[in-house]
Amino acid sequence: MPLNEAELIEKEIVFRNMRITEEVFETKRAMSRWLALTLGVINPGESRQSAVAVLDALLYFHFIKNSEPSVDDLSDYISKNWEAINEKTLRYHLLRMKKIGIIENSRGRFYLKSPSEGDKFNPYSWAVSIFDSDYRQVVDKIGKVLSELKNKA
Repeated sequence: MPLNEAELIEKEIVFRNMRITEEVFETKRAMSRWLALTLGVINPGESRQSAVAVLDALLYFHFIKNSEPSVDDLSDYISKNWEAINEKTLRYHLLRMKKIGIIENSRGRFYLKSPSEGDKFNPYSWAVSIFDSDYRQVVDKIGKVLSELKNKA
């Protein structure tokens, strides 16, 4: 009986190793888009800016304001800095970012996933740990399967 591979997938992790060109640093929007692509929030060639705007708002509140925004806070920020966003669209992107594991929420507040070590408002600590536990789990599983494969040879 064949494996149902879809049922085996616990989580998909997208973490792109992208070059940083001079153009990335030209505008805040360019930097936000680069981060959204790197973190798997959007896909290459995707033209919708709403996901990038939501990520930008979360980064602003987390790293600049050191706060955990509500949907209203995010909506206000996006309206002032990008363009008005429908609440349903905003909630869709928040749910998607939660599913990919970069944000969490509690009591109507949204925040970037806390790092396993270090200050949660430190960009470097956050970047180092964001996918660390996920990747470690995947590496452990790959190592186990490769060891078993080696033993079957």
